[in-house]
Order: sequence, then structure tokens, then C-alpha cells
Amino acid sequence: MNLAPLIKKDLPEPLSLRKLIGPSFILLGLGFGSGELILWPYLSANFGMGIIWGALLGITFQFFINMEIERYVLVTGETVFVGLARKLKTLAPVWFIFSTLVPWMWPGIIASSATLLAHLFGIKYTPLVPIALLIFIGLVLTLGPVVYKTQEVFQRTLILLGVPFIFALAFILAKPPDWQALAEGLIGKGQGYWFLPAGISLATFLGAFAYAGAGGNLNLAQSYYVKEKGYGMGKFSGRITSILTGKEEKIRLEGVTFEPTPQNLSRFRLWWKRINIEHLLIFWATGAFSMIMLSLLSFTTVFGNPQGAEGIMFLLSEAGVIAQRTLPALGIIFLLVASAMLFSTQFSVLDATSRIMSENLAILSPKFFKIEKLPKFYYAFLWTQILAGTVIFSLGITEPLTLIVIGAALNAMAMFVYSGLILVLNHGLERPLRPSLARNLAVVVAFLFYGIFSLFTVIQNLPRIYALF
Repeated sequence: MNLAPLIKKDLPEPLSLRKLIGPSFILLGLGFGSGELILWPYLSANFGMGIIWGALLGITFQFFINMEIERYVLVTGETVFVGLARKLKTLAPVWFIFSTLVPWMWPGIIASSATLLAHLFGIKYTPLVPIALLIFIGLVLTLGPVVYKTQEVFQRTLILLGVPFIFALAFILAKPPDWQALAEGLIGKGQGYWFLPAGISLATFLGAFAYAGAGGNLNLAQSYYVKEKGYGMGKFSGRITSILTGKEEKIRLEGVTFEPTPQNLSRFRLWWKRINIEHLLIFWATGAFSMIMLSLLSFTTVFGNPQGAEGIMFLLSEAGVIAQRTLPALGIIFLLVASAMLFSTQFSVLDATSRIMSENLAILSPKFFKIEKLPKFYYAFLWTQILAGTVIFSLGITEPLTLIVIGAALNAMAMFVYSGLILVLNHGLERPLRPSLARNLAVVVAFLFYGIFSLFTVIQNLPRIYALF
């Protein structure tokens, strides 16, 4: 592995805040169908609002981690994967390919979308339904001229339509005691417990915590989205285009940085201020609000109904209650919005994981896996994952919640590893560009939290792991 040193140019003039909006919509979309729509509402339906503090803390941790990812791209114009490969050599790309493929090969998100769609259209849920949806996503990503633009438009439209609808439902249906339970849950007070109720699966809670936002290595995919949006030195990088319909663009693994001159530092501070505002408003505020409202809606409609809160079926029970208390059409619309959000999440997941693995393959051996062929590697990984999902469904492993919890717990462990690596990476930047003490502390706390909960989850599941052998 021979990575060229960073070229030096002046930092471009900062874009306006309006022009910066986009990448956070994609990252937010990565979490909508897992943590926001399924895991946190599922936990609220079963254990009440006393666990919702975890959703707020989880997405706050991810905000700080994501901004450190953006910092590196802003300064160097290359992804954090290239930066870490400069320090860890072959170990880094091998780890990121493995820790992306294994957790995300479990297609629980598209299984959830297929379950809801099958119910809506009155057809029997079989493995053919999610398999057909996977193939459709593959075709959309393959035929879109510029992959990033295809994704940004899709996610932005869905979020701008879906979030107000969810808020309206929660506002209409929630009663004063429900809002009080929400307020108490934000500080960890539940019905007869503080922070964690008796009987909760640590694997499910850890998975929900990891998915309070994007989750797993998907947060690292923010490297690509801010680069292709032209943040900072990312302006000098090429974009992935369709191998069938797109105009080829020159792509570099290695980035471009700048000298810390007074002019460049002034521009950096303005860039940093604006991208923090963009991510705070779109990712953190919208994501936290959506998770809380979806959980409140689940709590007010399903909590206390043991049968209605089982597995992914709690969403169907929720839709039924919405239809009874309002209009039948609103229950149908809720399921349509939920299935579309789940579909869009799987859409974004397949894109992000394919990007991560294809770039790390090129980093692993630039001479053999030439960077010019990166779009071809991307589409090879994309269709490999679709094939893997097809095989899993064909083997009869189709229960959505089980698939999601397996992937989420594995992704939390991956987050434990890279949250520490990101801090080490950014402390290699020029001193004026390094993270502040407060941001260091936030990421260190996240690192410890993911690590401790991952350890407890493994201990709790040791009997099951032992039984496998």
C-alpha cells in the first residue's frame, strides 16, 4: 500500500448554509428505518417512555462523532478510511471491509418494509417480497447518473413529508399523561424504574442506542457525502457516477490539504461553523425530534397491549389504533410512510456500505484494485450484498426484528472501535485544526459507553454463543 502525500492548495471559500444542506439528510435517512421507526418505538411500546433518554444521548454522541469525521474531510479532502490507512496500513482497510459486511448483511430493514407492504396490499409475506425490493433498489442505484444526487433527492423529499405527518399524529393522539411520561423519560424516569427496566434485552437496547442516528460504519460514510457535496478540500475530489448512464469523473484516493495561513484558518472557522449548524439542524434536531415523536406515538397507541407489541407487528397494531381514533385512511397512510422510510433506509444502507467496502478494497491494494475502477467495485459490492440478502431470505431467516437486532448489536461494537480511531486521526492534524477539549471529551465518553455496553451484551449472551459450539 503506497498512499501519496497530501497535495497542498488554498482552502476554497465557504459555501452558504443553504448550499451546504444535503449530506445530513442522507445520514439521517440511514437511521430512519432502524432506530427511529423500529427499535426505539418497539422499546417504548414494551417498556414505556423511561428508556427514551437513550435515544437522545445516542444521537448526541453521533453528532459529535460525525462532526469529527467531517473535520477530517474538510481539512484533507480525503475520507477517514484513507487517513486511517496512512496510520494502520493494511489493518485498517481489512477491518472496515469486515466490520461493514458482517453487521450489514442481515437484511432486517427491507424485511420490515416488505412486511408492511404485504399487509397493505393484502398479499402473503414470503421471501420473494423483500428479495424483489432489494433488486429494485439495486436497479435504481445502478441507473441513477450520479449516485449522491439520486440519494439526496430521495431522502430529502421523504423526510420533509414524513416528519410533519408523524408530528401531527403524535400531537393529535397523545394525552397529557403521555406527554408527562415523555418528559420524565428524557431524564430516565420510567414506570417503576430508572434508566433501564428489568427484563430488557441489552442487545436490543445497545442496538437501539447504536441506531439512534445512522449507526455502525455508516457514520463513516459521511466522508463520502460531504466530499461529494464539495465541503472544504473535498471540492477537489471526484464523484461516483453510474457505470451505465453517468459521465465518468476523475476520482482520487489521496486528498488535498492547505497550509494554516491566516486566510485559510479564517475560512476554516467559517466552514466549521456552517457545517456544524447544518448537521445540528438536519441530523441532530430533526433526528431527535423524529425518534421522540415516533416513540411517543408508539407508546400512546400500543403500550400495555402485550400482543400488539410483539416484534414488528407493533407497527401494524399502531396503524390499527391510529385508524380507530382518527380516520381509517390515516392508518393506511401511516403504514405507507413507514414502509417508504424503511425502504429508503435500506436504499441508503446499500449505497453507503458499497462505498465503504469498495474504497477500502482500493486502499488495500491500489496497484491491483485501481482507483479508476472504483465505480465498478461499488456496483460489485452492491449486487454482492443483494445476493447475500437473497440467500439469507431463501434460508428462511425472515423475522425482521431479529435480523435488525443482530445487525445493530454488531454495529455498536464497530462504533466502539472507530470512535476511538477518529480522535487519534484528528490529533494528527495541524494544531489549530484539531478538536477542542469539549469535543474530545464527548467522543471519549461515547467510546467508553459503546465499549462498556458491548462488553455487557456479550456477557449476557455468552450462554447462547456457547450453545452454538
